[in-house]
Amino acid sequence: MAERAFAPDTPQLRAEWSNFTWDAPRAKAAADILTRYPAGRQMSASIPFLDLAQRQVGEMTGTHGWLPIPVIEFVARELGMPPVKAMEVASFYTMFNLVPVGRFHVQVCGTTPCMLRGSDDVLAACFKRGLKKGKTTADGLFTLTEVECLGACANAPMVQINDDNYEDLTEERMAAILDALAEGRTPRPGPQVDRTTSCPTGGPTTLKKMAERNYDYRGQW
Repeated sequence: MAERAFAPDTPQLRAEWSNFTWDAPRAKAAADILTRYPAGRQMSASIPFLDLAQRQVGEMTGTHGWLPIPVIEFVARELGMPPVKAMEVASFYTMFNLVPVGRFHVQVCGTTPCMLRGSDDVLAACFKRGLKKGKTTADGLFTLTEVECLGACANAPMVQINDDNYEDLTEERMAAILDALAEGRTPRPGPQVDRTTSCPTGGPTTLKKMAERNYDYRGQW
């Protein structure tokens, strides 16, 4: 499963990231986020601020983004909180990457429902394309992590790649997704079979009109 350890706080890391600050769009977004919290409670914005920072680092590095320690310290200063408090938040939530990742962060769910439905086959598709758990491919394209439940058990097995879920996977379907990403194409997220979200395959079997519009069935009860 995912290891949670910060990248070493080296002089090189400091030299690269000590001058981090918001770009213009994220400065505006950060100011807007702060308006949602009462005065003196700005530390409550640590999660959205860390998310903003990680996404900006991603754009700066051409990756999915991560949080160097100097960037976490910047967030702490912005919110007037001790750096260790911001580090506690970053290290607790696996949505935050503590070490560099590739352009596509492939997170394979290995918890029981996905395991029983074939997560080993999903991992096999990754391995056959050179992905290794906890590593980034030499071309910087993929980072592979095995994680705990991602909350789509009804559509197991599934993976999360960056911000998208891919569900109802087989080895062949996972291979097609990875190949598409490697070729610069955008695979369709969500279920990889004929269903919408967690509906039965082929479409809903009850309350079918709800698939067309917000139909009011109450008069028929």
